[in-house]
Amino acid sequence: MRRQFSAFASGLLFGCGLLLSGMADPARVLGFLDVLGVWDPSLAFVMGGGLTVTALGYQWCLRRSGPLCAVTYQIPQRRDLDARLFLGSALFGLGWGLVGYCPGPALLAGAAGLGTALWFCAAMLAGMLCWRLMESGDWLPAKAAKG
Repeated sequence: MRRQFSAFASGLLFGCGLLLSGMADPARVLGFLDVLGVWDPSLAFVMGGGLTVTALGYQWCLRRSGPLCAVTYQIPQRRDLDARLFLGSALFGLGWGLVGYCPGPALLAGAAGLGTALWFCAAMLAGMLCWRLMESGDWLPAKAAKG
């Protein structure tokens, strides 16, 4: 129960931060990406604040004997750069740049009933499903015929 509450509280805090900073508005994000037009630097300040809080949080957590809601810390160990990482990053950036939403603000705006965000969320979920099917191999005709 403690772990679920922690996840819920973290998500709620993140959503409030998105609303407070104005990052749930895709026009703000697109304004940041429009470096040749009327550039809006506010996203850079939000990112800088997020990086600062994360760096301080990591330092605080790693000084503790263990995490609050788990047995051990789960810190990523992979350091390699592969095609999947670059392709995933490119697709994320392309979607973000085209519509001004990344997953957090899209879910927030979708929950508020904004039509464009709902379409984005539907496309995002479809993409996640396609990825899961591709990773599992269940989409291959040969596997489907066997199973």
